[in-house]
Amino acid sequence: MKISTTGNFRVFTPDLTNWRQLFDHLPDTVFFAKDAAGRYLAINETLARRCALSDPADATGRTVAGLFPAKLAERYAAQDATVLRDGRPILERLELHWHSRGRAGWCLTTKLPVRDEHGQITGLIGISRDLRAPGETHGIPQGLAAAVEHLENHFMDPVTPGLLAKLAGLPAVRFARLIKRIFRISPVQWIAQTRLAAAAHLLRETDRSVAEIATACGYYDHSAFTRAFRSATAMTPTAFRKNS
Repeated sequence: MKISTTGNFRVFTPDLTNWRQLFDHLPDTVFFAKDAAGRYLAINETLARRCALSDPADATGRTVAGLFPAKLAERYAAQDATVLRDGRPILERLELHWHSRGRAGWCLTTKLPVRDEHGQITGLIGISRDLRAPGETHGIPQGLAAAVEHLENHFMDPVTPGLLAKLAGLPAVRFARLIKRIFRISPVQWIAQTRLAAAAHLLRETDRSVAEIATACGYYDHSAFTRAFRSATAMTPTAFRKNS
């Protein structure tokens, strides 16, 4: 298996058993791999236990609708459809996940598209990493997830740390501390990272001009976008597109 620096997996001879066994040693991390139809190919012991399955292999061929409550399944299926359709990865999305005995807990979820040797999307692979022990949701306010979702959907708009703190229902200082603890970066860096990740996707997957992509990702100064992108990737947007 080869993992590219652009956030996509290109799988030639996948051995999902090895990946599953690796994540079996991380009880606070859920691992899963799915085909292009959103059906499970492999899950680890942690996810099997939380879904009340006696064997991880029991999930093979099933979709999220067969493992999770309806509302959670609907949300997970929508995420999968976005990754499988657009090839755009989901990176460390803050959300509530399902734990054993019907309890919910905060996690950071990452989902990456899997591609074959021709570049076609053939499935996805992902993890959800617990932020606290199962059931301990009080440490992270519910409103913070709404702020995360707003940034993901409106990163092209004039988003500020103050606006996100307001959406989260938190004082600016506490909001900044939470973002730093969860994502290990400041709110300003978090906003920039979200915009640059979207820009990288558009550079890789579309023929839109660099100027159009800059505007679409909230950068109204082309040169400022180029400087920010080069600072994050050590390449100009044009060079990144060529290498991708």
